[in-house]
Amino acid sequence: MYKQVVVVRKDLRLDKGKLAVQVAHASLNAYNKSDPDVKREWEDTGGKKVVLRVDGLRELIALHKKAKELKLPCSLIKDAGKTHIPPGTVTALGIGPCRDDELDMVTGNLKML
Repeated sequence: MYKQVVVVRKDLRLDKGKLAVQVAHASLNAYNKSDPDVKREWEDTGGKKVVLRVDGLRELIALHKKAKELKLPCSLIKDAGKTHIPPGTVTALGIGPCRDDELDMVTGNLKML
């Protein structure tokens, strides 16, 4: 099976609308970096997505590093700073779609948002 994971920082305490936008950016950017065959298989099996949380920036950066080391399609999102938070604030990380077991090596211990 395939899935996509988006990880967000809970320390930023983003409002629901801002959080939704950051998750959408992470999802789309990671998707665009994924292998076309994997994307097709993921879409054909329902396009499973999971949104998880971390306490802060340090954890998010560590997950990004691990995903890159495993050569998983991923995208770290930095906000433009036009509304709620300063420009360049890292808000979310999108990983995949890719195989469940690959994602679980990076995010398997995280809690749902």
